Amino acid sequence: MELSWLNWLYTAVAQVITWIHQGYSTFIPKDSGLNWALTIITLTVLMRLLIFPLFLKQMRSSKKMQELAPKVQELRKRYKNDKQRMNQEVMALYQGAGANPLGGCLPILAQFPIFISMFTVLQAMAAGQPKFGMTQELVNDARAAHIFGAPLPTTFFWDAKEVTALGADPVVAKVVLAIFVAISSLTTFLTVRQSVTRSIAQMPDNPMAQQQKILMYISPLFAIFSLNFPLGLILYWVTTNLWTLGQQHWYYSRHPMPVLDAKGNIVTPAPKPGLMSKVRKTAPEPEAPPAPPAPKVTRQQPTRQPRSKRTGGKK
Repeated sequence: MELSWLNWLYTAVAQVITWIHQGYSTFIPKDSGLNWALTIITLTVLMRLLIFPLFLKQMRSSKKMQELAPKVQELRKRYKNDKQRMNQEVMALYQGAGANPLGGCLPILAQFPIFISMFTVLQAMAAGQPKFGMTQELVNDARAAHIFGAPLPTTFFWDAKEVTALGADPVVAKVVLAIFVAISSLTTFLTVRQSVTRSIAQMPDNPMAQQQKILMYISPLFAIFSLNFPLGLILYWVTTNLWTLGQQHWYYSRHPMPVLDAKGNIVTPAPKPGLMSKVRKTAPEPEAPPAPPAPKVTRQQPTRQPRSKRTGGKK
């Protein structure tokens, strides 16, 4: 189903796909599965770089909410019998500190129009329709591209005759699609688990913790719906999940959660060394020259005086 008010975005996504595909076509065959796989992966990376500032904003908002957690808990105890007043005070606290409880939704909301556009453009390719500024040649190249033996526009529920018409084995295509859907489900679970685990560790008294755990285990089931998606769209989703995993790991390793020391004080651990710092070995510092040996102290033994010279002695 196309949304007419998003036609401008469909056209923009189709144009970017065309540019990227033309670039790879200079050294990879135009109808190659590798060409189209790299095109989709590159488009995903560009999109994630575009919304990277939203990710940073989300993380800063999450950090502020973590710092406000003790005050929020105090408000909940104070107004536990008046939920309306409690919600008003909590929201006032968040607004005063510049924290947004819905900040975590920003990257998802930003991705959603891109996802819809990718779905619509790939659906047009699968139907052999040169829409949104695409040429018939580009559509034919996409329909002819196979990734591990599965045509790019095919879905799990495509009829065997349709798959055969694109020069592929229906059984192989279904196996490849099932593997990609399984990878999509696994990466979806890992990305949600990474985020939920961090959130629960930051705010153990969060009343939404149980709901977050339930969401963590339910989220992989949504990948089952991707059985209706073209292979190219599933590849896009797997790529964006892998990017999210790496992005969150990068941020969390450089912004560890505060912990309590032995005296009960809140301290922030040192960031973990990054991958580049582990790979790149720094030159060893020159050893300091050894300190000169201390002068040997010789103890002077007093000489024994004759008895005649001793104090009190007789001359």
